[in-house]
Amino acid sequence: MRTAKRHLFARAFITASTIAIATGSTAAWAQDAQASTDTDAQVQPAPAPAATSDANKASTGNEIIVTGLRASLRDSMNLKRNALGVVDAISAEDIGKFPDTNLAEALQRVTGVSIDRSNGEGQYVTVRGFGPAFNLVLLNGREMPASNIGPGTEPPSSRSFDFANLAAEGIAAVEVYKSGRAALPSGGIGSTINILTPRPLDKPGFHGSLAVKSVKDHTSGAGFDITPEVSGIVSDTFADNKIGILLSGAYQRRKASLDTFSAGWREGYLGSENNWGSLAMPGDPRYANITNRPGPNDVYQVTQNAAYNFTDIDRERINGQAVLQFRPVDSLTATLDYTYSQYTVDARTNSIGVWFNHNDTSSAWTDGPVAGPLFYSEHFQQNENKDLAITGSLTKNRNINRSLGGNIKWQGPAGFRLEVDAHHSTAESKPTSPLGSNVALGTAIYGVEDQTIDYTTPMPVMSVSMYPGSAITAANIRPSGNAFYNAYMRDRINQLSVRGGFDFDTNFIESLDFGVTLTDNAVRTAYGYLQNDTWGGTLSAADTPDSFFIPASVPGNLGNMNGGQAPGILPTYFQIDTLGLTNYLQDQLGICSSPVSGTPIGGDNCLAEYSVDNNIREKTLAPYAQVSFKFDIGNMLTHFRAGVRYERTKTSSTSLSPVYTGTYLLSYNEIGVLQSADTQFTTLSGEYHNWLPAIDFDISPVRNVTLRASYSHTITRPNYADMNGSFTVNSPARINGGSTAGSGNPGLLPYKSKNIDLSAEWYYGPSSYLSVGYFHKQVSDFIGTQFTNSTLFGLSNPGQGAIFQEAVAALGAGAPFAARTDPADPMGILDYVVANYPGAVFYNNGTPVGIIGQAGDPLLDFTITQPGNSDQVANISGWEFALQHNFWNTGFGTILNYTVVNSDKTYDNALRYTATQFAITGVSDSANAVLFYEKNAIQARIAYNWRAAFLSGYSTDPYYTDAYGQFDVSASYDISSAFSVFMNGINITNANRRGHMRNDNNVTFAAPGYSRYSLGLRYKF
Repeated sequence: MRTAKRHLFARAFITASTIAIATGSTAAWAQDAQASTDTDAQVQPAPAPAATSDANKASTGNEIIVTGLRASLRDSMNLKRNALGVVDAISAEDIGKFPDTNLAEALQRVTGVSIDRSNGEGQYVTVRGFGPAFNLVLLNGREMPASNIGPGTEPPSSRSFDFANLAAEGIAAVEVYKSGRAALPSGGIGSTINILTPRPLDKPGFHGSLAVKSVKDHTSGAGFDITPEVSGIVSDTFADNKIGILLSGAYQRRKASLDTFSAGWREGYLGSENNWGSLAMPGDPRYANITNRPGPNDVYQVTQNAAYNFTDIDRERINGQAVLQFRPVDSLTATLDYTYSQYTVDARTNSIGVWFNHNDTSSAWTDGPVAGPLFYSEHFQQNENKDLAITGSLTKNRNINRSLGGNIKWQGPAGFRLEVDAHHSTAESKPTSPLGSNVALGTAIYGVEDQTIDYTTPMPVMSVSMYPGSAITAANIRPSGNAFYNAYMRDRINQLSVRGGFDFDTNFIESLDFGVTLTDNAVRTAYGYLQNDTWGGTLSAADTPDSFFIPASVPGNLGNMNGGQAPGILPTYFQIDTLGLTNYLQDQLGICSSPVSGTPIGGDNCLAEYSVDNNIREKTLAPYAQVSFKFDIGNMLTHFRAGVRYERTKTSSTSLSPVYTGTYLLSYNEIGVLQSADTQFTTLSGEYHNWLPAIDFDISPVRNVTLRASYSHTITRPNYADMNGSFTVNSPARINGGSTAGSGNPGLLPYKSKNIDLSAEWYYGPSSYLSVGYFHKQVSDFIGTQFTNSTLFGLSNPGQGAIFQEAVAALGAGAPFAARTDPADPMGILDYVVANYPGAVFYNNGTPVGIIGQAGDPLLDFTITQPGNSDQVANISGWEFALQHNFWNTGFGTILNYTVVNSDKTYDNALRYTATQFAITGVSDSANAVLFYEKNAIQARIAYNWRAAFLSGYSTDPYYTDAYGQFDVSASYDISSAFSVFMNGINITNANRRGHMRNDNNVTFAAPGYSRYSLGLRYKF
């Protein structure tokens, strides 16, 4: 029978909407971008050379001003050259003109930075092998809140900033700090990323631009929809440049589709193991159906479920910003700014798939020690009434970010300076559908004879044959289980920073900087389920209107990915009217007002009440001080900076947890867990503090060559899910082990890293350089999972109870579990219990669903998980190579970089899950190659971005993402000084994406890649 289907049901078929496709382009730092907001004010652009080979130039008297891409690359190089520590940057080439669709796609061009993609767009960044949660994102030097609701059933929890929220047109620059420094807020072991927005007084006068763009996704479900994007920015100064106002806005609409294969796998087995789900042993008649069975010491995994998923996506992004500045005197500047972003996603997924019972199976395997399936197949008897699962899902959520900030800078006498900065920022994620964040509505055709998955092609081939009378048509579909998931997340940050310092007019001490920051972070995450586990079917096919199901072609929607057009592939899936079918089932069965499990909410409302509600408060006090020196060693100019930051953080977590009251047996191996309408609050607290030193040193042994060395301590705080105090039991539970429950731990310490950075840089031309860097990070206090085994809440195990055992003995082990729907059918286990023990039956609207656990039944054993800091220490090291070169006056240039990342903690696929393992996720090499041309009125670029395969996660088994690379192109032509036309092409070669588990053939997802093109017009004034 289906295993762990209750919450996996929604997850298995909705994960399609998170599979990545891709985008990107060239990164650059613009000459008109504002100066770095680094609080020590040491990073300043170098003066432009008197002579340059840059092609695009403007002349004002005797002054030559370089514009366009080459100027931005030159200024980017100069920022890197003059920085203390390791810093990279990108920026708009001009006001309102950023090089990529969103910031993540631009950041992927930076050495050591790779991105995660969702719905074909850059979403999160990984720096030097450290994933999104390990990178702190700032907006104008301020710590930003983050919120997000995943597309499946996982509770919202991440601190990771979602770059998909921000349109690139309103951004002036992005700085990437790879080495730690005392003046920066803590939180980023991988990097600290500072997003800079434009300021009107940085560029006095009246300026602006307006751009319109049309976008076409070449994905199967998008049809010929062309969607609009409009952005604009205007800036002006008044009163002799003492007052400045800037307004910017962007609107983007995108329609696309995402087609994937997804599969869930049983945990790794040893070849010598004889357990439910494992392969037949010698002497078993089924052993003859196995080719090259894994040996006794080999590890292997078998398929639990698989599906083809077809998701149509409608995405809308709205951004806006207003900035008011006042500079009554040159030494005093006051700034008030407001930033708003809204990101809405409407994803509709139609899936068709199978679940395996692991009885009469056939398979073929690769050689060990980690064996993978070549194919996995199962045969069913007609009286088993095996289902072909057909699922319709809706995911409708909106992220809204708001940030209101004020800043006052004063340049006092004798080199004294003072700055006060404060902001109130929120990030909120919630559903836009009356049904909640995610709906998964299950239907099925019963009567599968054989089902097979062939894993020998990149797109696995799923084949199904049906018994007579059970053809794959709308007329044979009937409803089964369904799930309604409702989630909410809000993160609010109030922050006050006071920063000061002295600039000295000496040849030794250059500056002294000091400051203190108070941060108050309040986070609420809440979610609830409303679910019916009626997998055996509810209404008959005759009572279910065929009009809810429109047939569509499976191979016709899998592109040209190898395997998608294979003979024998499942030919048809169905586009389901999920909302209409939900309303129909509510009218016929009351699936919302009388759920089999979950919290009854009454009426016609399918919006589940929150069963878990977590509130986390985090207050941090962080003073710092640092001093900078400049001196000569012989004839070699040298810089040295030393600083320390102290942080004390107090945490508390108040959580609403469900109260569990009983169990009921759903099938031969699944147990539903009942909970009452009552809930209880628990409060836990914690505290930690850290001293974070930072030292930077650089020296120029010869002209245009810089050698750097940095040492620092940095931290990353635990994610919110790990800090929650709630206690939850996962349902369904298992009869023979595998039942799980868990809670969070607000007393967790942050991850801590001791970092070393070394680099050598040669600046051999006005816009050309070569650099080699080495980094090493020693990370401790890793947060892992602690396991204990126990019974909980007195919950019983009806699968081992006397009533169930009596029914099995009376009817035989092969008897169907479900109650009869036709008198001619054999008596089921539930029929027997209804007839003999009617008080032990759990009903849904009068229909017997399961066997209620009794007081005398054995207690259900749970594996309880809780996060905790481990004593594991990991070492991550690597090399970064970068080249930026202009080919004289030809107009051609190139940007090349390659990053090597290694970890001493890797996952051993040959060790079964019973062996405790510790590994670092996200570690992989990456590379970028850009060739550009800019001369006169023409600008063109082609870029290739590549990332090697990496471990993306693990629990009892590992998850890997395969290597991926894509080509992007862009071109523009300046019609005049005011008007230009431009074109962008994303993933022009239709690169595919894929992931796997222990063996390459243990495919978790496979997604055909599609290109995306845009054409636009820009007006600059």
